[in-house]
Amino acid sequence: MVKKFFLGLLIVLLVLVVANWQLVVYGVRQGYGQLHIVWNARPIEEFLTNASFPDSLKEKLLLIQEIRRYAIDSLGLKDTENYKTLYDQRGEELMWVVQACEPFKLQAKTWHFPVVGTVPYKGFFNKDKAFAERARLEAEGYDVSIRNPGGWSTLGWFTDPILSGMLKRNEGDLASLIIHEMVHATVFIKDNVAFNENLASFVGDTAAYYFLAAKYGRPSTEYNQYWHEDQDYRKYSQHILRGTRMLDSLYNNFNDTASVATKRRAKENLIRQIMSSVDTLQLFTPRKPSARLPNNTYFMSYHLYQAKQDTFNIELDSRFRGDLKAYLAYLAQKHPFL
Repeated sequence: MVKKFFLGLLIVLLVLVVANWQLVVYGVRQGYGQLHIVWNARPIEEFLTNASFPDSLKEKLLLIQEIRRYAIDSLGLKDTENYKTLYDQRGEELMWVVQACEPFKLQAKTWHFPVVGTVPYKGFFNKDKAFAERARLEAEGYDVSIRNPGGWSTLGWFTDPILSGMLKRNEGDLASLIIHEMVHATVFIKDNVAFNENLASFVGDTAAYYFLAAKYGRPSTEYNQYWHEDQDYRKYSQHILRGTRMLDSLYNNFNDTASVATKRRAKENLIRQIMSSVDTLQLFTPRKPSARLPNNTYFMSYHLYQAKQDTFNIELDSRFRGDLKAYLAYLAQKHPFL
């Protein structure tokens, strides 16, 4: 009887593996890529005591430890082993994230993975695999883009290291990034990437001001540099989100009999209009125009990371009087981790 039970269990497992073979292979590759980074990351103490390691980068490593401690003590984010090691990228990119979207509808293609659920992007630690996925999706008619993230969270499954590329960021940008990723390890809702990314962006961007004010003071160069950059980004994000709504209206009003060529021409004209009007924004540092027009994935990315910022801000002020730590404690209790 016991033998039959285990034989039946083995058969079920084999069927599941065969049925989900591509997912299994992808998972193994992702696990290997992440383990390679974790395995080759070294404790930051090795770099801090290395006489040949630049002093300016040592200062950034120490700053990250301050940011990390601030996020734990002042914001109540989860204390993990993350950001206590450093992985030297040697100037190379580590991850390529593929996003895809319907060509005439602001609807992202999604993938389903164990634990995290449904997500509107797919990451690769191998550049060729990422570009092959892009080509496959483009052949299916999707708008597709590839980006290199400055950091990512494994939600506690691995020990996330500092990436050497992070050390190029200024103080405010670095604080926002580290806190953003630490939020993911504290509050993360399965199948709700828009909530997760918007929340992490909101907390990271907001808490960076608090950290800079506490460490350097509001009149400091560090605080003012971040303020200028962040205000520019917020204005630009709002512009792109307005453009997203314009595109959504265009797509919803397409005539069913309109040809693909007609739809494509109308889409291209509107995107060109949206992007060319960026120079009307009052920015501290004007943006350089891109040589290529973005596609739907560009607009969906801003929606994914920025569309709920006002909602979080209103709730923080109205219900918690600006107390970010209390707000995060409330969210962590309301939304059990995964």
